[in-house]
Amino acid sequence: MKTPILFTALLATALQTLCAAEKPLLAIPGKVIYESKLDSDLGDPWKSAKGKWEAVDGVLRGAEKPEDKHGAVTRLPNKLADFVIEYEVKFEGAKSTSLSINAVKDHMARIMITPQSVTIQKDDNDHAGPDQAVVFAKFSAPIQPGIWHSVRMEMVGDTMLGKVDDHTAWGSNDLFKQDRMSPGFTVGGQSVDFRNLKISEATLNPDWASVQATLPKPGEKMDMPEGKPGAKKPAPEAK
Repeated sequence: MKTPILFTALLATALQTLCAAEKPLLAIPGKVIYESKLDSDLGDPWKSAKGKWEAVDGVLRGAEKPEDKHGAVTRLPNKLADFVIEYEVKFEGAKSTSLSINAVKDHMARIMITPQSVTIQKDDNDHAGPDQAVVFAKFSAPIQPGIWHSVRMEMVGDTMLGKVDDHTAWGSNDLFKQDRMSPGFTVGGQSVDFRNLKISEATLNPDWASVQATLPKPGEKMDMPEGKPGAKKPAPEAK
């Protein structure tokens, strides 16, 4: 009669894993603002400024157009309060992709992903100075092509949290108190697939202080991709 016992143990382990994966981080998700499987060509309300965006095999594929001389960009025109954004991404040959949030006049924050790294940062908000980008964390993280990876961004008050698979980091800045505008995707090169996008309202997790204590402090985790010591972080794409 060992089989039922083994099954019970495996079930318990699976449930524990599921509960751990669903444990709140910075935010508690609330009402869903926007949700899409991203399984068809983009139409309203999406605004695709650059690149090629099309449905391929039931997912959204973004690719840079050489003639644009600019990364591919597509955005939703939403103005966000505190939020959680979740989706999945898969590299199919591209050099980079990001989840980007704008401020009213310029960039605010992003999660930048390359085949070698994950960067979570506040963006340069004026380009001409004196504001500069602030990297909260950069993880050496092989992102294998053809494999789906989960991406999550949370923003509550003056604090942002980014998560790609198990790589998680956070940081605070007064810029995040401004209006959060036009969440969107960017792609450098060709190409990247996207699916299962969900944007939700959010409230502060009452246990955030405990969660925060388990995460690297801003600026503490600055791994460089293997074989590329001193590599520069990718420049943020334009709006």
